[in-house]
Amino acid sequence: MLPEICDSLERAGITTPFAIQEMTLSVALMGTDLIGQARTGTGKTLAFGIPVLQRSVAPKDPDYTELPQGKPQALIVAPTRELALQVSSDLALASKDLGLRVLTVYGGVGYEPQIEALESGVDIVVGTPGRLIDLANRRALDLSHVKSMVLDEADEMLDLGFLPDVESILSKTPELRQTMLFSATMPGAIVTLARKHMRHPMNIRAESPDEDHMVPATAQFVFQAHELDKPEIVARILQAEGTGQVIVFTRTKRQAQRVGEDLTDRGFPASPLHGDMAQAAREKALQKFRDGRINILVATDVAARGIDVAGITHVINYTCPEDHKTYVHRIGRTGRAGASGIAITFVDWADLQRWKLINKELELPFDEPQETYSTSEHIYHDLGIPHGAKGRLKDPSPKPPRTERGPGSGDGRGGRGGQGGRGGQGGQGRRGGEDKSRQSSDQPRDGAPSSDGGNRNRNRRPRNRTRGGAPVPKTD
Repeated sequence: MLPEICDSLERAGITTPFAIQEMTLSVALMGTDLIGQARTGTGKTLAFGIPVLQRSVAPKDPDYTELPQGKPQALIVAPTRELALQVSSDLALASKDLGLRVLTVYGGVGYEPQIEALESGVDIVVGTPGRLIDLANRRALDLSHVKSMVLDEADEMLDLGFLPDVESILSKTPELRQTMLFSATMPGAIVTLARKHMRHPMNIRAESPDEDHMVPATAQFVFQAHELDKPEIVARILQAEGTGQVIVFTRTKRQAQRVGEDLTDRGFPASPLHGDMAQAAREKALQKFRDGRINILVATDVAARGIDVAGITHVINYTCPEDHKTYVHRIGRTGRAGASGIAITFVDWADLQRWKLINKELELPFDEPQETYSTSEHIYHDLGIPHGAKGRLKDPSPKPPRTERGPGSGDGRGGRGGQGGRGGQGGQGRRGGEDKSRQSSDQPRDGAPSSDGGNRNRNRRPRNRTRGGAPVPKTD
């Protein structure tokens, strides 16, 4: 391994390789195609990142003049924006002394900065499938000189429906390239993709086939909880001993927004993270979480693959995961890089059958989750929650007073009966305006005095009696 890479990693405190890294580096540095399979959180990024960096030629290297100037030499495809940003961050850390230019491209932001960076020249591109294809179709991204290509979290790209895009990207790269595929699981479609586009790949698995898929340093708890009581339980868990950074996973984007806002109202430094947020807002929330300005992130599964933050002590599955793969990826955010962590899963009554399938697939001992409430004694004991913990750290925010808007209410401004509204001036509303005009019509004309029967007289009409169409004379 190049001394510049070793020095950069050592300054970051990375000196001992993990199993997947130790088994992969010697093969990947030779330029051999490989398939790496390891559990989430065991260091796959540097397992392919170091070979990619070492096989790329930096602009300050004398051999760089022999290459097409500014064209990407390596391409890394990731399924989500968050994962692409995380991979780029790790590559920038390891290549600090090499001078390699790393560019991250993804959707949700403007094309112009990415196109300008490509025109000025880059060495390594990390991106999501959709944006990579868009840039290639615009002829802004030239992949014809790529020597190394990595498909990271390939099983997630399969789940998100990106395989056709990946095939399109592969067709734009040279046939004589090094291809590395990394994944936590190996579905049949991924195996087919590898056979089609890789040349005699070496399979590397960092654990034995019968070993559990989860990181063993993660303690797991499964509780059967009522939907309405979950906010109270979560609020108490966040006050447990040793709680650091926490990720709360929800099933829907709306639920992530609601739970994040509820935790903030309860006094906890929390932020939602989901696909309906603007890209700038997502990056801001993630950066706050990395910097420690907030320590609770309420996220959907789209963020499960891209968050690699040191110090995540707890992962809370606010809703039961869809399947065992989602469960593994969620709880893989804690217990990373040899650290310990705690994973807590809430199972609704309606999700019991789904959970039993997950439990059976992963051979977990939680076939019958214990019914749990925010006042249950066992949750305080199991998770180290202080007995005096409450559901709030501050009083709820005052709600704005409700304003009554009756037919005759108003202050002359706004509303249907405001000034300039249907009811005319005076703010009496539509009915008020009608009453006013009706009142004016009730007054006798020509200054005639009004009597108690004025209203009745106003409606009287002269009546003429007829017989056979001829008028009948009146009689006294």
